[in-house]
Amino acid sequence: MNKTIKVASAQLSPIFLNKEETVEKACAAISEAGKNGADLVVFPEAFISGYPDWVWLIPNSKGDELNELYLKLVESAVSVPDNATSKLCEAAKKAKTNVVIGMHERNTESSNSSLFNSLLFIGHKGEILGKHRKLIPTGGERLIWGQGDGSTLCSYDTSAGKIAGLICWENYMPLARNAIYESGAQILAAPTWDKSPNWLQSMQHIAREGGLFIISTCMALKIDDIPDEYEFKKLYPEGREWINAGNSAIIAPNGQILAGPLEAEECILYAEIDFQQIIKSKRMFDAVGHYSRPDVFSFNVNSALNKNQL
Repeated sequence: MNKTIKVASAQLSPIFLNKEETVEKACAAISEAGKNGADLVVFPEAFISGYPDWVWLIPNSKGDELNELYLKLVESAVSVPDNATSKLCEAAKKAKTNVVIGMHERNTESSNSSLFNSLLFIGHKGEILGKHRKLIPTGGERLIWGQGDGSTLCSYDTSAGKIAGLICWENYMPLARNAIYESGAQILAAPTWDKSPNWLQSMQHIAREGGLFIISTCMALKIDDIPDEYEFKKLYPEGREWINAGNSAIIAPNGQILAGPLEAEECILYAEIDFQQIIKSKRMFDAVGHYSRPDVFSFNVNSALNKNQL
């Protein structure tokens, strides 16, 4: 708890719906972060291989178009483990850095044809530590992703401290956050598609509430990043350049923004974090310590794996 480390937030764009090239780009970014001394690098939500923004544009009545897009999405998704995860693990090992990366994950335990919005955790020695599946997709996302369960609400002991992850708006779920706090997390990876000022305000609040560091990483994505073969790109307003401008940030336990927000740019953000700040932040308020009041409140997580969650 008396050490300082460097962490990174990789605000990058994927090679849209191309798993192989996106993984290569991720591996290059891992290498770059390692050379710059990062002990941890966090990638955006659904980085492999792109956020399905068409869910907000195409009505569900357009079945033929949606079927083709879903086929492409599943074909570019990750199975854990597979060749893509092997390459990511090797990159992490060579860079000697921990990695948290967002991905579309196939349900290999069953039909292999449904998807989760997942985070993959990789240790600095190149081992898969675990994964987290988003508990509940938001709005139109429910047409794409299944629901995760409580079995992945945990944190991982790494060379960069205890790391946990919540994806986008599941960070707004008070009980999900409490589960992460109770896991002893020191760093919360918060990959997201939300670039709004409200999101950043919430991240600052959650950092203070949990007494932890937050790495909020959002995908930077331009209209031109979508290949012309995908007709839905014509549904954006004429002249629009950015689909998502990012606004990634690294936030301290006192709510201070240490790096970012970075807007309308592909870049890797870095920040030095001091674990002693965690203890200092908990002197007055510790949500799962002296402020928890277990004599008044009880809390339980169903951590059993639910194979019928889709």
